[in-house]
Amino acid sequence: MNSADLEHRRLSEASASPSGPAWSDVCGLEDLAVLDTEFTDHALALDLDEKWPVRWTTMWKFGRTPVASPVRDLGRLDIGRSAPVRRFTWRTDQFHRPGLEYLMATDRHHGFESHEEESLLLVCDFAASLVEALSQPFRLRFFAGGKAILHTPDFLLVTECGLFLIDVRPAGRIKADDALKFAAAAEAALSAGWRYGVVVGWRRHVLTNVDALSAERRPLPDVLGIQGQLLEETAQGPLPYGELVERCRIPAIARAHAIHLLWNRHLGVDLSVPFGDASQVRLASPQHHRELQR
Repeated sequence: MNSADLEHRRLSEASASPSGPAWSDVCGLEDLAVLDTEFTDHALALDLDEKWPVRWTTMWKFGRTPVASPVRDLGRLDIGRSAPVRRFTWRTDQFHRPGLEYLMATDRHHGFESHEEESLLLVCDFAASLVEALSQPFRLRFFAGGKAILHTPDFLLVTECGLFLIDVRPAGRIKADDALKFAAAAEAALSAGWRYGVVVGWRRHVLTNVDALSAERRPLPDVLGIQGQLLEETAQGPLPYGELVERCRIPAIARAHAIHLLWNRHLGVDLSVPFGDASQVRLASPQHHRELQR
């Protein structure tokens, strides 16, 4: 990781304010992210008469075909067939940093337009109970002060708990125009029965820890039965990570398998403090387990 990436991570976590542990085996996206709420004040500037769900529209792409639909019909669209409404492009002179992030939950790459969006995708792969993630899902056309305004939300997450519409903007960079667009997106999401959030940062240490766990997120064969040893040891009570792996037959291999079990929520660790040998690792409840792929 280069110095620019480290500085980005430090700034992303600088706005973190929640306190208390964030156990990896039970946390959700909203437990790890810092969400902005000040944009809600701008809802007063929106044109929300009784016909707004019809006058406000969304534009989606199905294949190469753009399809316009009133906000009223958001819940009726087959969003699984949709494509991003704008393409992800790369140039040597552009200010932002787009790219593709692979997600275990969907087994494919997803587009992002900045470091902040890339971080969101990684954390969502770990904590959002993802079924699908749609980048740049639709373009919203809404009205405020009698004027039509356009906004493209960053992601629409399909999760086991429902749909979650998300915008990503670092803390301190939300201008009045942005807040107005976020307020409009929140109204549209609410009308469809979706959740909505603006992610402005992360709890301290979350990005570093989730990145560390992601190193072993792919299938990991367990021909030596190391994972069974790790689960048996933690069944007696939480243990420091360093001590836990030393109790296994081959500690060096146990380290990789312990991290694999942490990613898949068979074990849990507090993500709000730096991960290391002193970190307390506990056995997770079966209801939180992900299926292990080997």
